[in-house]
Amino acid sequence: MSEMMTTQAGDAGAFRDFDLSRVPTPAFVVDEKAIERNLSILADVADRSGAHILAALKAFSMFALAPMLRQYLSGTCASGLHEARLAREEYGGEVATFCAGYKDSEIEEIIALSDHMIFNSVAQKNRFLDRCQATGKQVGLRINPEHSEGEIAKYDPCAPCSRLGTPISQVTSEVLDGVDGLHMHTLCEQGFAPLERTWAAIEPKLAPYLNQLKWLNFGGGHHITRDDYDRDALVRFIKHIRSKYDIDVYLEPGEAVALDAGILIGEVLDLPQNGINLAITDISATCHMPDVIEAPYRPAMMGETSTGHSYRFGGPSCLAGDVIGDYQMDQPLQIGDRFAFLDQAHYSMVKTNTFNGVALPTIALWNSQTDDLRIVRQFGYDDFKDRLS
Repeated sequence: MSEMMTTQAGDAGAFRDFDLSRVPTPAFVVDEKAIERNLSILADVADRSGAHILAALKAFSMFALAPMLRQYLSGTCASGLHEARLAREEYGGEVATFCAGYKDSEIEEIIALSDHMIFNSVAQKNRFLDRCQATGKQVGLRINPEHSEGEIAKYDPCAPCSRLGTPISQVTSEVLDGVDGLHMHTLCEQGFAPLERTWAAIEPKLAPYLNQLKWLNFGGGHHITRDDYDRDALVRFIKHIRSKYDIDVYLEPGEAVALDAGILIGEVLDLPQNGINLAITDISATCHMPDVIEAPYRPAMMGETSTGHSYRFGGPSCLAGDVIGDYQMDQPLQIGDRFAFLDQAHYSMVKTNTFNGVALPTIALWNSQTDDLRIVRQFGYDDFKDRLS
């Protein structure tokens, strides 16, 4: 589930001083010091609460930073075979894997790569339980708390008829046979209060079973590294659950690992007019920031103003809806001008595609403290062609 749903005000941070001409466009530039700042906050929460904090690779999989992540977090969580392989090969630590549906052809390898195997349904748990237990792997069951805190239905895993998780109303001792822990993921870019309300709604229903479990995993969607997140309340909450039920607690933040840590730099290609000023750029919403269309949301732009010269920014693809949003600038745009969208390290990087043959963005790593910059990966024709028959 994407966590990047709402319009973010954006924080340019150290990128205010970054020369946008230093990289080819389009390009993701990630500030490793901002990542380290987020990781240190998460590590502090883990240290004070005793929680195991795993980074969600579905949100941020830039494994060039895996050595740094290993210093701060307990491990990673994966969404299937390929992420589990990446987790084991590059990150180390604990690997917790959840998938809405596992394939027979992949299950043995996924079990071998994972420490926790989390199943979406009782049927899948029962089907693969013996194989997990034979290799000593922990077995988890994802539950649906049937308590909604999501603001948009298609991103709410607790919406009616959701395919995600076993409804809590169906949980029985028989259902939990062979289960070591319960997993839930109910939040999206949210603070502590929705987690507290969710727990208040489900604790009475789970209490009879908690003493027979080893762990609870509260999934992702926790905006722990945001300045206004009540981290002290989260620490107290986790310590209380661990003490009351003698149980381990896991969190799987995704966006929080890379919050305000990256930008996506583009270039203005053309400035046509059709009733309004248009800006055709080498950044495509559908190819480079698909959540802009899917969520939808409007990404913040570095240097945008509330008044001035207005332009509708869009990509180079043939999709009529390849529109990023309307922005105002203090000066008229010129062809060749550079610009940057804020907070693009999470989700955008992992969702890019080559529709229309549009080039994938370069990936660069910057250190805002030393000003060191290196190109981690550039993509070309072969990356487009090799995906096709």
